Amino acid sequence: QGLVELALRPSSDKSQPPSQRSMVSLLLLVLSAPAAISALEQQQHEAAQAVANPIRKVVTMLQDMQKKVTEEGAAEAELYEKFMCYCKTSGGTLSSSIVEAKNSIASLTASLTASGEKKAQTVADEKEHQQSRSEAKDAMAKATALREKEASDFAKEESDSNANIAALKKAIAAVEK
Repeated sequence: QGLVELALRPSSDKSQPPSQRSMVSLLLLVLSAPAAISALEQQQHEAAQAVANPIRKVVTMLQDMQKKVTEEGAAEAELYEKFMCYCKTSGGTLSSSIVEAKNSIASLTASLTASGEKKAQTVADEKEHQQSRSEAKDAMAKATALREKEASDFAKEESDSNANIAALKKAIAAVEK
């Protein structure tokens, strides 16, 4: 930046000696030369391309296509390698998960069979208990009817007995007098 400022100062500036001004100008010229040369070469190349013979254009186009196809092939090969690596690693985990699934199928089948047998036993027990309950209800109903009959017979006998006792008490009291 300092060199640019020095170069851009007016030449009427007396604080700068003439030799330093010319050195700065020369330095700027040297530094800007590669950019100018590069731009000039680019223009010449484009001009040469424009006037080049048609065969050269086709050859250049084919070379560009070859370069592009080579790059695409390299990218495709890299993707293929990644895919193959994925297939190898996921194939191992997939086969192990298949083995685990087959093992779990066997254990789940056994568990299902055991659960089915347990359910059948529970259904049979339920039928047996329902039958026992029905029999117990019938027995309770018969026993209740018997107790009610016995209670009514007892009440009748008790009233007869109480009447007899009362009559005996009166008779005893009358005999004692």
